[in-house]
Amino acid sequence: MTDTSLRIVTIVEGEGEVQALPVLLRRLATEIAPDLWVDVPRPWRVSRDSLVAESGIESELDRAVAGLDDVTGVLVLLDADDDCPAQLGPRLLARARGARPDLRIVVVLANREFEAWFLASASSLRGCAGLAADLQEPADPEQPRGCKEWLSKRRMDGRPYSPKKHQTSLAAQFDLHLARVNAPSFDKLWRDLEFLIQGYAGTDGGGRGEPT
Repeated sequence: MTDTSLRIVTIVEGEGEVQALPVLLRRLATEIAPDLWVDVPRPWRVSRDSLVAESGIESELDRAVAGLDDVTGVLVLLDADDDCPAQLGPRLLARARGARPDLRIVVVLANREFEAWFLASASSLRGCAGLAADLQEPADPEQPRGCKEWLSKRRMDGRPYSPKKHQTSLAAQFDLHLARVNAPSFDKLWRDLEFLIQGYAGTDGGGRGEPT
């Protein structure tokens, strides 16, 4: 690594995120710090049950960073599903930081699913990955479950949305700023990545401190 690069280790639960999250984080890093190169090693994939179990996130952190040098920070990304992000997220974060105080760690729960961020910027995905040309953002993209089903119903070939097949191409295309306005959990991802990058640069953004 050079003095103009950083390394973000990630932990995910979904198969689609293994490919999609590095693409998304590099896009965000370009917005946040265009002069830096963000290295995102292949995400460490672990089941949600294993991660939230007793000693789960603690041991998975050790496995995720094993053998990696110059780790700038660690980002844990889960779907909130039916959990409250404001409750589960801080609990996992406290456990993670308690186990590895040497690491700069953030925990993000997509509310309710990663795909909600696509719904939050749906108009920017018109015609992408087989989606209809008249897509429009739903009124509250983070509230209902079934974001994958929402996308499936709006595909023009009649085939269902598949995270493994489609998530990466949508992550490369959706409007980041529109999603940030419409999806508070995506705004948190943005701010948390800023926090990791600011830590690399030796500042917390003029006294802003850690993201909330």
